[in-house]
Amino acid sequence: MSETFAGPAVSIDRFHSWWAEQDGQNKYEVRRIPFDEFDRWRVDPVTGDIRHDSGRFFTVEGLRVRSERGPVPEWSQPIINQPEIGILGILVKRFNGVPHCLMQCKMEPGNINILQLSPTVQATRSNYTKAHNGADVTYLEYFVKPRGGRVLVDVLQSEHGSWFLRKRNRNMVVEIDEEIPVAEGFCWLTLDQIGELLRVNNLVNMDSRTVLSCLPNGNAQAADDTQLRSWFTEICASHNVQTEAIPLAEVDGWHRSADEIRHDEGLHFKVVGVSVQATSREVAQWTQPMFQPCGIGVVAFVIRYVDGVLNVLAHARAEPGFVDVVEIGPTVQYQPSSYPNGEPPFADLIRRAPAERIHYDAILSEEGGRFYQAENRYVVVELDDGIPDDLPEDYRWLTLDQLSGLLAHRNYLNIQARTLVSVMRLTLGLH
Repeated sequence: MSETFAGPAVSIDRFHSWWAEQDGQNKYEVRRIPFDEFDRWRVDPVTGDIRHDSGRFFTVEGLRVRSERGPVPEWSQPIINQPEIGILGILVKRFNGVPHCLMQCKMEPGNINILQLSPTVQATRSNYTKAHNGADVTYLEYFVKPRGGRVLVDVLQSEHGSWFLRKRNRNMVVEIDEEIPVAEGFCWLTLDQIGELLRVNNLVNMDSRTVLSCLPNGNAQAADDTQLRSWFTEICASHNVQTEAIPLAEVDGWHRSADEIRHDEGLHFKVVGVSVQATSREVAQWTQPMFQPCGIGVVAFVIRYVDGVLNVLAHARAEPGFVDVVEIGPTVQYQPSSYPNGEPPFADLIRRAPAERIHYDAILSEEGGRFYQAENRYVVVELDDGIPDDLPEDYRWLTLDQLSGLLAHRNYLNIQARTLVSVMRLTLGLH
């Protein structure tokens, strides 16, 4: 199959045919299992923590959080502790002067539709050092020393700060000149084609979106804007958030059964176990714990044009798993099912936005290796009314170029905001 889809200038129709063929070439099975059916994972009888026999991969632990700001001053929750830094890397090659990205049709157990369009390399350190005794990671040699090609992007970026404890991945883009064989399950796509595919629900995965957001933008303002940095630093300094690792068995307001750990009121997310079979992965069969959200979230940027320049309403938000406590997020980021008594600021504007003002609206999956069927509705809506001139101190209008400039540095934009930067640059033709 790879020989017929190895080169550039392939139509989107041909891509979708190839995608359907990829889906039919392999066998996948993902099913929920009780915790006592784990293979090589154990629930600690004393702490209740869930960890792998090898001590690698990740653990599910407890976290106690105290915050001087926000509606809830103290809470505890399960959290994923995965201190190792993975690699998310995209190979780029120019065909007739047009940059093409080498993308992968990759299976992840948590994906709604199993297969999603992934970076060239998407691997945790445990995976690419083969802690699972599996096969080699294809094209890894371009993203570890000594490597060929020219590095265009190499920056550490966070993952979900509500579910991961200080987790970061190395986001990389490497450009090559030489001809390389295209392995089975890989294809070359232009940025415009990826932008078109971003409008398809649950197709382009989270890891692709974060790497693409970091692509260099010649118009981007470097993160040396004194006023911008001062605003962000002040917000960071004003958030006194204390976190304390605790045994998973000691989290308050959560109930453990034979096959899940869930919030007493059915809010937020659940910890579940799954059994996986996949003929296309480095390991053909395994079990693992996963986080399953309780409902579809909403992630949105409100935008406006000022003298022809695109501005977005950004929110500097605290999440307990962030390395620096605060990162810049979208205007709205929340899970409606976890807000039974109200909504966060500006959520009503997204809910009531007229269709003609919505530039982007799609359901996209979050990371399918740790999260089970996690989806958010990503929205970009242009509004001229309803936004007060006197914004709350943790909200600020920023240009898209300012956001892109910040992405050259670590720990500024959260992963949901990075998805929306990719969306705006690739689907609104701003790259």
